[in-house]
Amino acid sequence: MKSHPTTPATDTPKATLLGTLRRLGPWIWAYRIRIGIAAVCLVLAKLANVAIPLTLKSVVDSLAPEDPSTLVALPLALLIAYGVLRLAGTVFNELRNALFARVSQRAARSVALSVFEHLQGLSLKFHLDRRTGGLSRDLERGTRAITSLLSYIVFAILPTAVELVVVTIFLIVAFGPIYALITFITIGLYFWFTFTVTKWRTHFRVVMNEHESNANSKAVDALLNYETVKYFGNEAFESSRYDQGLHRWENAAVKTQTSLAWLNIGQGAIISVGMAILLVMAAQDVVEGRFTLGDFVMLNAFLIQLYIPLSFLGTIVREVNHSLTDTDRMFTLLEENQDVVDSENAVDLNADQPHVKFEDVEFSYQTDRTILHKINFEIPPGKTVAVVGPSGSGKSTLARLLFRFYDVSGGRITVNDQDIRDVTLDSLRQHLGVVPQDTVLFNDTIGYNIGYGRPEADNDAILEAARLAFLDGFMTQLPDGYDTIVGERGLKVSGGEKQRIAIARTILKDPPLLILDEATSALDSESERAIQDALDNVSRARTTLVISHRLSTIVGADEILVLDKGKIVERGAHDTLLNAQGHYARLWEMQQEEAD
Repeated sequence: MKSHPTTPATDTPKATLLGTLRRLGPWIWAYRIRIGIAAVCLVLAKLANVAIPLTLKSVVDSLAPEDPSTLVALPLALLIAYGVLRLAGTVFNELRNALFARVSQRAARSVALSVFEHLQGLSLKFHLDRRTGGLSRDLERGTRAITSLLSYIVFAILPTAVELVVVTIFLIVAFGPIYALITFITIGLYFWFTFTVTKWRTHFRVVMNEHESNANSKAVDALLNYETVKYFGNEAFESSRYDQGLHRWENAAVKTQTSLAWLNIGQGAIISVGMAILLVMAAQDVVEGRFTLGDFVMLNAFLIQLYIPLSFLGTIVREVNHSLTDTDRMFTLLEENQDVVDSENAVDLNADQPHVKFEDVEFSYQTDRTILHKINFEIPPGKTVAVVGPSGSGKSTLARLLFRFYDVSGGRITVNDQDIRDVTLDSLRQHLGVVPQDTVLFNDTIGYNIGYGRPEADNDAILEAARLAFLDGFMTQLPDGYDTIVGERGLKVSGGEKQRIAIARTILKDPPLLILDEATSALDSESERAIQDALDNVSRARTTLVISHRLSTIVGADEILVLDKGKIVERGAHDTLLNAQGHYARLWEMQQEEAD
């Protein structure tokens, strides 16, 4: 059984920390003043933190003089200063957090929007090959990872780096180079161990994400196709598929958590040994009179102040690596090539009275299978051309090419003598309206789905479009009227009602060029006749391409094309084709017999 392709897993993220920050640079730079103030708060908070052990040393030394009889008063000023410094550190830290919150959230929002817009611009082929659930999961994780990444850098990595530099310098000055050297070696071993083990663990995280996305895709797929699952009684089968994905995710998650435990043990051992060595040295110096008791307390306070955030930094390093993995998956989506894009010198389409021409058009979805062969026809302004033929003959491909969901493999399509590859996609699609064979509705109200054809339209225009599509009678039967929710993919309304909503939506758009792709295929005979009258009225002043299986709906077309195996085998008006006694006549006779 062939599965849908997903983003390939890699052992390490392609995106580096500096590379990711460069990508985020434009959005971050917009808040440079806010970032500058946050940086000042960061420095002030760290200076306050460094001053705390110094104040604590003075307090201890004043409370433990060499001659206890000389202690005459509490060092109240020093104690107050100690409290003020602790408060200052907290205040400046929180100010920094508040100032930077807008930066990180806006960057995450901007990147998510860019990826979403890019996904909308990708070809139909890309979306047919991908699982929507997996895409949404990658987008969600990537957006969350950007916020986390910036928070880790600003709230953990930079503060700890600043504090590490300041404390190391102070240790050299106050205690001598040997203390700073041991501290430096301890920190170096800590970082080496953390990065080495984290790099090894990244593979587990990537695999875990991959299995989570796959499991989520299966769940979304099953829920979107709820009715099909019910028709075949395959609830247990879908649950089994979902559980298989969860089982693989569970195994990867256990490996991730187990390796994390070993990482934490190693980090704790390095820090504990380093602190023990330094404190033994300091205690010996106190005994020998080189240091005071306050010096010992100050060193201990410095080490605790340094190693506690350093211990937390180990977690941060791991999470940064995980965030880079998640952002890498999202940025990979941005690197997907857009197959159909505006040309460099694209201009707006001028198509108030569109004249469409297909000139020697050839197309293939795959190089070894040609769908259309040398297709030539035209649709004069205000005229209707219908295309009929068996399934798989290439009828709907004509509509997709006209919309530029794909570009032709050979030949060209023009509108008013403008090659549609030389006009902007926006202007082309603004002039096009379609009523598709398979109508998909948004999980919103009927009014919203009709109004989607022209979002700025007022309520009166929506009501008029519904009337022209013969929806107004149906609306009166609904308690909530146009506020009725249609459900996921419109499952709460019938196929005929969905088709009428689609017709009303296109009527509201009011395009000069209209495509009807099996527009009445889901309707009963009575509804088909009524809506066919409405479609005839709507298409009368428009250039119209009708793709139909029911020949009764295209009798009045100005020209009918019979397509078979990607070639036009017959063309002409209805009566002409009947008299020719060819493909069309045989199709007509078969459908008349079915109707009888």
